[in-house]
Amino acid sequence: MKNYKLKITYTFLAIIGLAVSSCTKDFTEVNTDPIGKSTTSANQLLAPALVGVLNTNMVRNWNFNNQLMQVTVEINDSEGRVFRYDVRRTLADYTWNNWYLYLTDLKDIYNIASKPESLNKSYQGISLIAQTWVYQLLTDTYGDIPFSQANMGKEGNVQPAFDRQKDIYTAMFAQLEQANQLLKEGTPIVATSDPVFQGDVSKWRRFCNSLYLRLLLRVSAKSEVSTSVIAKIKQIVDTNPAEYPIMQDNTHTAKILWNGTNSSTAVYSSPFMVNIRAADFRGIPICDFFLSKLVSWGDPRMNGSLGTGNVNRFCIDQAPNGGFVGVPSGYAPGSGVTVLSHFNSDADSNKPTLQTDRFTGIIMNTAEVDFILAEAAAKGWISGPTEKYYYKGMVDAINYWLPNYISTPTDSRFIDYITAADLEWDPTLPLDNTTLGNTSQLEMIHIQKYYALFLVDMQQWFEFRRTGHPILPKGPGLVNNQKMPARLNYPLVTQSTNPTSYSNAIAIQGPDDINTLMWWQKP
Repeated sequence: MKNYKLKITYTFLAIIGLAVSSCTKDFTEVNTDPIGKSTTSANQLLAPALVGVLNTNMVRNWNFNNQLMQVTVEINDSEGRVFRYDVRRTLADYTWNNWYLYLTDLKDIYNIASKPESLNKSYQGISLIAQTWVYQLLTDTYGDIPFSQANMGKEGNVQPAFDRQKDIYTAMFAQLEQANQLLKEGTPIVATSDPVFQGDVSKWRRFCNSLYLRLLLRVSAKSEVSTSVIAKIKQIVDTNPAEYPIMQDNTHTAKILWNGTNSSTAVYSSPFMVNIRAADFRGIPICDFFLSKLVSWGDPRMNGSLGTGNVNRFCIDQAPNGGFVGVPSGYAPGSGVTVLSHFNSDADSNKPTLQTDRFTGIIMNTAEVDFILAEAAAKGWISGPTEKYYYKGMVDAINYWLPNYISTPTDSRFIDYITAADLEWDPTLPLDNTTLGNTSQLEMIHIQKYYALFLVDMQQWFEFRRTGHPILPKGPGLVNNQKMPARLNYPLVTQSTNPTSYSNAIAIQGPDDINTLMWWQKP
């Protein structure tokens, strides 16, 4: 028995020895990633970060912005419906987490491109533009946010302070000024690293200054900065346009053209394909506000001759009983509404679909710039006439979806369209009026800008909060005292992981509530 026990002991020890030998033999070689690298380059980080941010934007455009801004409306009587202004706290996490995640890569691009051995001023400039793009989304969604101390976990700062929105805007202006100068030299970049402009640095510079105009206009009503902001807009547009080139036509539009489907071999796949089931995509009807105007205008983007049957460039299908019919937003629970017209999805065979459309990946388009200039001209900040920018914005918005459909605003096809739709510019209207049923110069500009901003992250919502335009009807089912939400709450995880900074932020900005106005919204 004793010998038997010894044999078991020796056998066990032998097995342990073999295991240890196997674990330590060639340990370093076996545990070294054969394809991985401990360092990376700016060109390797750019595309994944840009695509990641745009994916996040499109998902929230689809299930949040479009519901608030009456582009689409769910058929759902339960609580927590965004189209009824019933915005739950959990909606805040997705964008916050993703935007800050990709900011890490965007900041790394700048740091890498600043090193002597990998110095590249264009990547530095592009990084600053992309960071500003993301920070603008963050601050316009939440208000005061971590900025100067953000993404510093590697340095040991895991509880960053929240910066005031006014200070963030001042810093973003400075970043864009710097980026404009960095891109001025036109240092080449790797074309395949750039999914937006394919290495054309001059177009990045135009995007830089166009984004600058967007941000300047957004804070232009604040009396403490309005004088300097208006002067900068005039400098960019009138005084020194050569130093601040902006988007002029649709070849300058910042976008990512999707070239893949929902597969592992795709290069750039639309999030509408990857993240939304076809049945869910087509199961959300289009809102009456968005659809009825296009139909009544006889809008070219609703022209049935562009596809089979009644398929059009916006890929909108008819209601079951025929015709293009939308659902009113804000309907009361129990109203018995049903899906009528909807955007075509991948399930609609032999039809062009919005779900698979290559052109949905818009970051910022030229038509938005035109309408920024139209508003500035209407307010007398830049030289006019206002209608020049107003008509150009309409043409560029239509031509984005229908390339070269209209040559210029003097094209007879365009003149016939605006005449029949009664969309000619009317300088006799008052500058502003936000009463439903009335119109004004700003309402004329912003209803067209609303369509130009179709699918552009949450810019429709931001612009409505800034201007009150376009004037949206209010359905009987709205909650929140029928008030459009002014912001999203801070994510729940921020309250628990960064409690001091969170408490300081709400002490300054106001309660962590969807109705708390942020700096540029306050009188």
